[in-house]
Amino acid sequence: MQLLSYIHSKTELPLKGIENTIKLLEEDCTVPFISRYRKERTGNLDEVQIGKILEFKNNFEELEKRKQGILKSLKEQEALTDQLQSEIVSAVDLNTLEDLYLPFKKKRKTKAEKARLNGLEPLAKIIMSQKADHLEPIVKRYISKELNDSEALEGARHIIAEWINERSSIRNKIRWHLSKFARIQTKVIKSKQELEKAQKFKDYFNWEEALKSCPSHRLLAILRAEREGFIRLNISIDKEKVLREIKERVISSQGDCSVQIDLAIEDAFKRLLFPSLSNAILQAAKEDADDKAIGVFSKNLRQLLLGAPLGEKKILAIDPGFRTGCKIVCLDSQGGLEHNETIFPHPPKNDSRNAIKKISSLVDAHRIEAIAIGNGTASRETESLVKRIRFNRDVEVYVVNEAGASIYSASRIAREEFPSYDVTVRGAISIGRRLSDPLAELVKIDPKSIGVGQYQHDVDQSKLKRSLDSVVESCVNTIGVNINTASVSLLSYVSGLGLKLAENIVAYRNETGPFESRNDIKKVPRLGEKAFEQSAGFLRIKNAGNPLDDSAVHPERYSLIEKIGKDSGHSVSSLIGNSELLSKIDLKKYCTEEVGLPTLQDIRKELQKPGIDPREKAKIFSFDRNIKSIEDLRENLLLPGIINNITNFGCFVDIGIKENGLIHVSNLSDTFVKDVSEIVSLQQQVIVKVLQVDKERKRIQLALHKTI
Repeated sequence: MQLLSYIHSKTELPLKGIENTIKLLEEDCTVPFISRYRKERTGNLDEVQIGKILEFKNNFEELEKRKQGILKSLKEQEALTDQLQSEIVSAVDLNTLEDLYLPFKKKRKTKAEKARLNGLEPLAKIIMSQKADHLEPIVKRYISKELNDSEALEGARHIIAEWINERSSIRNKIRWHLSKFARIQTKVIKSKQELEKAQKFKDYFNWEEALKSCPSHRLLAILRAEREGFIRLNISIDKEKVLREIKERVISSQGDCSVQIDLAIEDAFKRLLFPSLSNAILQAAKEDADDKAIGVFSKNLRQLLLGAPLGEKKILAIDPGFRTGCKIVCLDSQGGLEHNETIFPHPPKNDSRNAIKKISSLVDAHRIEAIAIGNGTASRETESLVKRIRFNRDVEVYVVNEAGASIYSASRIAREEFPSYDVTVRGAISIGRRLSDPLAELVKIDPKSIGVGQYQHDVDQSKLKRSLDSVVESCVNTIGVNINTASVSLLSYVSGLGLKLAENIVAYRNETGPFESRNDIKKVPRLGEKAFEQSAGFLRIKNAGNPLDDSAVHPERYSLIEKIGKDSGHSVSSLIGNSELLSKIDLKKYCTEEVGLPTLQDIRKELQKPGIDPREKAKIFSFDRNIKSIEDLRENLLLPGIINNITNFGCFVDIGIKENGLIHVSNLSDTFVKDVSEIVSLQQQVIVKVLQVDKERKRIQLALHKTI
């Protein structure tokens, strides 16, 4: 099957768009670059569609690589016929391919192989031909000192069982039954059911349901419970029905041969077919559950990375704590550290008076515009303390999600950024910078450490990494990057760069000073024409001589914009931001084979608001001051909260206490909800209603009342 038709069959995207996208990918173009700057060639495909083409291109190449390996093996065995080669070449999935290869795989010493060594294959062939009514006289020919008649028949059955196992039609029949009717069953291991660690899996101690209807999060939970040794797991189907169908397909006589074949089929099903195929169907269900969990994680990560930035403000950030105190840092508008120290307003020292005095003086001295408080231990107490202070200037107070800040503070990146400071100072800096620009700060942390997924440690880790890296790359390039202030971490995700070129850019910037134009980027060591082409449109230069350098317009289109300006009697500078003038330009006049309306419309939109940040602005939020712990909750209470994780089964809400509440998917809306993320988004401010409080198990059930 050809690559084009394979991808078309999987995506149903236009063939021309697929073909041109493949060519661009093979020219080392990135997905963000193709989707934004090569719309005419792809037929205006978006990032998701181009990502799918890339995914299926990789899948096809892996399939082709496996085909070549199998063909080579068969040639070496001198077992490759024209028909078998044709079937292998035309196979469109791994199951079909592996079934074709199964009879020729080098086998370990099996019961069937042992029987062959005992010379029993001719007997097996006689039985399978089903032409002999009586086997007794035939079997005598195969009896020896090592084999009696029953052992000879058993050996022949082992060979027949292997043949049955290798039949594609039979394997596909069982696969079909498993896909339609398989049931997953669990049984608790009694010696462990009372353990504290086992209690979170209590719902699945003795569980049964159809595998195909088992939600992804439940399957992953069951598999984790099995892996941790609390339950045994079993897959079952209607064995008698399946065996009956196989026997009807294979047995065509009623003599002695049919009896032996009947026994061989039973053996093949129990020992060979069902164990391997039931494991395969469970693995396929696990892969599907992985994909869904990774999809949820990726959506959450995108929402978190594109969270509302406060912007370039002078920030005082506090990493709260009790015994070890609250670490304070003062940051300038670029996120640079100006001051740090520790205060002890909470138990055991309770020095709130000096803490208030210190915060107040720092706000004045550093002309602080906003205060960021981490949402971990002692967050509520610290927020309450700060809000008691009467500042001499307008200061906004924000509670910031600090998930992963401790990971960053101990990382190589943090040590390189702040070699003279300990982890507590670095953690506070990260909290402040998250308020200023979540994307720029969160790219420094392994996405798995941010804690916005479900079962992220149980899914395929390489697939998870690819998906999350793709999300980070997409977010960074969607927003664009200020090349004169961006960190190595942020620059490394820019289209066409990578870690080494990002390091070279920062080193060059430190040595020669800020970039003054996009053309200056070409002076960076080892940054060639291809890297410049792929990255330039996503790199911004503030206050550049050419205002287009601070926009998403690619340098390759600068001359086109100059022509548009000249034709309308205006300079490029006067075009920018002039919506009335831009709306009157007839874009069709500037269409060429290379530049069509999609690109021209993008250019006009960008010129209307060049370099505009599409993210919302940060909003102030306050929890209910009367709620300090789970003990303060009661049914029907309405509370403000922030969505801090989304799963397939609902979303978790921070209501300002240690325990998060859960809004189950059934309590998100009065109507059926297919996708939780269509109703709510990460970091969204909401009003929730308390439905149930289980103080013993520390569980809080909520309903969505309204979004803020």
